[in-house]
Amino acid sequence: MGGLDRLLAKSLNNTIRNNLGEKTTQKVEERLFQKYGLSLTQSIEEFHKIDAVLREFFGAGADGLESKFMQSLCSAKSKNKTNNWFSITDNHTSQTIMESFGDDDKSAILNVVIEDAKIISDILVDCKIPQTSGYRKINQLIKDGLLVDDGYTITSDGRRVTKYRSLFDNIRINIVKNKITVDVQLSRPDFNDSSVLQVIYG
Repeated sequence: MGGLDRLLAKSLNNTIRNNLGEKTTQKVEERLFQKYGLSLTQSIEEFHKIDAVLREFFGAGADGLESKFMQSLCSAKSKNKTNNWFSITDNHTSQTIMESFGDDDKSAILNVVIEDAKIISDILVDCKIPQTSGYRKINQLIKDGLLVDDGYTITSDGRRVTKYRSLFDNIRINIVKNKITVDVQLSRPDFNDSSVLQVIYG
C-alpha cells in the first residue's frame, strides 16, 4: 500500500460508509469478502478491488461515487499530472500531517529524508534524536504513511536494511476563516504507488 493510501485509509473508510449508508455498505463488504476475502478497510489498500465491487453494484455510477469520496478528503490542485499538488481537506488527515510537522523531532525526521532516502539509524544520527524516542516516532510516521520505504541497503554483515523517505516533496498549510487546508506535493513514485489515486485520477 502506498503511503498516501495509508494516510487516507481511516478517513476514506469512514467516508465510504457515510456515503453508502449502512445497508449498502454491508452488501459491499459481503461482496468484497466473497470475491477477494477482504474487509472494506483492507480493500482500501488495493483500491482497484473495491472499485470492481462498486461497479458491480452501481455500474458507471461508481465513477461519481469515487469522485465524491475523494472530494471529501482531497482534491488535485492542478490538471497537470507532473506537479502532483493535492489539497487535503479532511480534518483527520490534515490534523495527522500538522501534528507530525508540529512535533520538532518528527518534523526533523521528515525534513532530513525529503530528497534522499536513509536507513533509520542514519536518520536518528542526522537528526540528533535519542534512539528510544526516535524509533517510536519513526514507527508512528511509517504507520501514518508519512514515511515510505524506498529501497534498501546491504550492511557489512549482509543484512538488508530498509531506507525511508518523506511521502511529500513539499507542504503548505493554509488557514482561511478558521478553515484549515493542507496542500501537499507528492513525488511521482508516490502518486504511482497510490492505488486510490491510480483508480480515481489514472
